[in-house]
Amino acid sequence: MRGQRKFRDRGPPVPLEKIDDYSWRIPQSYKSGMRVPGLVFADDQLIEKMKTDRTLNQCANVAHLPGIYKHAVTLPDGHEGYGFPIGGVAATDYEEGVISPGGVGYDINCGVRLVTTNLSESDVRPYLAALTNSIFENVPSGLGSSRKDFRLNLHELEQLVTEGVQWAVKKGLARPEDAKHCEEGGCMEGANPDKVSSRAKQRGLPQSGTLGSGNHFLEIGKVDKIYDKKVAKTFGVTHERQVTVLIHCGSRGFGHQTCSDYLRVMERAVQKYNIDVPDRELACAPATSDEAQDYYQAMACAVNYAFVNRQVITHWVRQSFEEVLKKPAEDLGLDLVYDVAHNIAKIEEHNIDGKRTKVWTHRKGATRCFPPDHKDVPADYRSVGQPVIIPGSMGTSSWLLVGTHKAMDVSFGSTAHGAGRMLSRSAAKRRFWGGDVKRDLESKGIVVRSASSVVLAEEADSAYKNVDNVVEVSDRAGIATRVVRLVPLGVVKG
Repeated sequence: MRGQRKFRDRGPPVPLEKIDDYSWRIPQSYKSGMRVPGLVFADDQLIEKMKTDRTLNQCANVAHLPGIYKHAVTLPDGHEGYGFPIGGVAATDYEEGVISPGGVGYDINCGVRLVTTNLSESDVRPYLAALTNSIFENVPSGLGSSRKDFRLNLHELEQLVTEGVQWAVKKGLARPEDAKHCEEGGCMEGANPDKVSSRAKQRGLPQSGTLGSGNHFLEIGKVDKIYDKKVAKTFGVTHERQVTVLIHCGSRGFGHQTCSDYLRVMERAVQKYNIDVPDRELACAPATSDEAQDYYQAMACAVNYAFVNRQVITHWVRQSFEEVLKKPAEDLGLDLVYDVAHNIAKIEEHNIDGKRTKVWTHRKGATRCFPPDHKDVPADYRSVGQPVIIPGSMGTSSWLLVGTHKAMDVSFGSTAHGAGRMLSRSAAKRRFWGGDVKRDLESKGIVVRSASSVVLAEEADSAYKNVDNVVEVSDRAGIATRVVRLVPLGVVKG
């Protein structure tokens, strides 16, 4: 199924109505069966890139989903994905709508967390190579990676996917306060391991606490510029050149297999419930059906697996700092700012036609960005809003932003999740050589460790959009506000 996307014609140009400098509308009249219009956040440059693949067409396709509200959203990092565009958001009615695995994706709860330290670049620079090497040795990375001294049995795995980060707290792999700085408190309710296949469990057993490959990374960075000192201080960012750590990964083979399993279920459900969708990759089921509820419970397990994955990696990062700098992790800070999910479907309430309405919010390559005073924002951040972390491509900047009230009105409390690809991985491998990419990064003072030179080629900066541009559109469109710009010092890739 996945390979078919590469050979599809993107079809005739999708009509666009420019709303303002940072947003566009795909009219509901574009395709028969669209229940709502499409809403695209992009400037002139980003919209031109979206026209080169099926991004806009997929946005229009999402607008066909039964029970969808307001509009199908594509964010400024949007590009072609499976079913939904990556950078796609849709909310469907809690009772009359549908749940679609294509609106979540294969890497369920791929996400990112930001950790701050009380160190400055000058404190770390003499130890940077040793620190990057220590993290590379402590955190398994690469395709199929695992850590031999951290293996779960089936009972432990089922506890982990049910309890989330609290499981890690009990195992001494997390600080008690870590959970409160995770989306969903580090544990999505409703997880039921009985709804997960034995194949998914077997794939997940050896991979907990691993970085994986592809666009996943672990990055030692520094604060480059602070745009809002008050909000930054609330999040624990106090000065420029402060050292930070970003961890970007997901649910590994556990989530991938879970998605694969339920796509087959949903393809049958479309026929069973006589649901008409324009693309088989949008296979879905009525939200109240057994098929949809089973998927949701299995997805919640994968969500929790990913939260714990990033948590265990955080534990080993803290150990690496201790080993290299010869100080307890607590003395170095290494505090979790926040952990956000990129690929997830959630039960939320949003304002629809002036009424609070319960919906299934699908975010595919999108970051939740709730505003000040929202009940789901951690108590110590509630006065300013939810932290939003947008990682860039390897060697470029990453960003810390904050959620806004406008995002709740126009994008179901969602904003971009990263830079967004310009080139496919195969195209990047044809254009770049990993050794050249590594030398270029090192010439900028960035230490690089990778399990594969091929991944360095796939993840070259030029394979991605300019993340600063993506963030500027998010900021100017009002769906997230810039707080801090980060730049890398050391990068670990799978």
